[in-house]
Amino acid sequence: MELNEIVAQRIAKLNTLRNRQVEPYNMAAPAKGGAVSGWTGRLRISEVLTSFTEGRSVQISGRIMAKRQHGKAVFCDLEDSTGKIQLYFKEDFLGEEKFKLLENVEVADFIMVKGDTFTTRTGESSIKVLEYNLICKAIRPLPEKWHGLKDVELRYRQRYLDLIANKEVVSVFRRRSQITKLIREFFDSRGYLEVETPMMQFIPGGARGRPFKTHHNEYNLQLYLRIAPELYLKRLLVGGLDRVYEINRNFRNEGISTRHNPEFTMLEAYTAYADYRDVMKLTEELFRFLAKSLFGKEEIVYQGKRIELSSFEEVSFAEMMKKQYDINPDDKLETWIKKLKDGKPGIIIKQERKRASRSFVINLIAELLEPRSDKPVFVTDLFSELCPLARKKRDNPLLSERFELFIGGLEVANAYSELNDPLQQRARLQEELKNLPPEEAKSLDEDFLTALEHGMPPAGGLGIGIDRLVMLFCDQASIRDVILFPLLKPQE
Repeated sequence: MELNEIVAQRIAKLNTLRNRQVEPYNMAAPAKGGAVSGWTGRLRISEVLTSFTEGRSVQISGRIMAKRQHGKAVFCDLEDSTGKIQLYFKEDFLGEEKFKLLENVEVADFIMVKGDTFTTRTGESSIKVLEYNLICKAIRPLPEKWHGLKDVELRYRQRYLDLIANKEVVSVFRRRSQITKLIREFFDSRGYLEVETPMMQFIPGGARGRPFKTHHNEYNLQLYLRIAPELYLKRLLVGGLDRVYEINRNFRNEGISTRHNPEFTMLEAYTAYADYRDVMKLTEELFRFLAKSLFGKEEIVYQGKRIELSSFEEVSFAEMMKKQYDINPDDKLETWIKKLKDGKPGIIIKQERKRASRSFVINLIAELLEPRSDKPVFVTDLFSELCPLARKKRDNPLLSERFELFIGGLEVANAYSELNDPLQQRARLQEELKNLPPEEAKSLDEDFLTALEHGMPPAGGLGIGIDRLVMLFCDQASIRDVILFPLLKPQE
């Protein structure tokens, strides 16, 4: 049967119900012959099943997922977000008229029921329905159970159907929520204060990236959606909040791939009187805490690889680049291009830049680390030229006190000792502006620099991509599988 025919049939049943004075979109709607009473004390299905006893009077609600009629008896599978249970309707219990109305109740509809629990001869926990109300009539059918939603694009575009048809998808997003709660637990227990900083900013900063523009009508201002909260969180360090974190939404007007979405979630945490080595230890503790809390052990499995979190390796970016391509920290971009092409034919660097982009460097590191993808790796000694907000190493100013963490081939964390010298920070941001393409070059954030001039304690900062973190802990290959509504092109 064609979809438009199914929809027409369901609308006809909706009209039949209304003609019989049944309003199918109101939980408190009166049934014919008087109002249904006693809908207080509704239980979730899991609450009925976990403490199941014969003959218990219960009230539940949910979506009908299956319907079977046997003469003057009807069986339905009712499901809510916590579980599924069988309903048993019989004319003897409901009366002829109410039972007859069941002809207009179908799979995908929502109902509330009141009845008594019992166990069938086959041992299935069930409810003998004594009263019911239709509370939402579905006009469209659900995806067929066995075919489900196999069109990946459709799954992302109509995530609500994906959640109904594919229960493993639900488990991913339940775990995502659990991970976020655990992250908060971890930082709260260590004395960090959770804060919120602006998502609309006068000057986008704290990271490299092309921002989204917006406009505020009242002040007639062009604003930008934030690309990172870093500069605001550092203002809080100046203000005396010495341990802060934010689980935040960031926006970057850049490419889309299995690892990138223009709107994404980040954790950023800042610790006063600490450096990148302290943050490295904190990061190890966080990942081990998450693994033990979720799986009971310090290991995960990602895309067929078992990854031990009991030990983290450290490698030097500067040493890898020297060994692999003979590239030095003070080489100009033109030298990078020549040496990379000689060592890796076909490689491309966007020519409008006067230096290699961070995403390019990250991809390069990922390739160099591929043989080590079965263990977590801290990549240190990144070139200072790539780190305008990080402190330089005392024994080698061409390198920064910074690390990137790679797990399973994914770059999941970035951290460094924060630069707190206001004069040096101003000079480095001015140099940064010169090297950015025109669409990314903005004015200096003078308020941030003024804050630094009031004094910011030495600090270590940490950024973790929550979406990629969830990819790891849920064993998902694409970032779209851990974001409920990823950005998609409009349908034609």
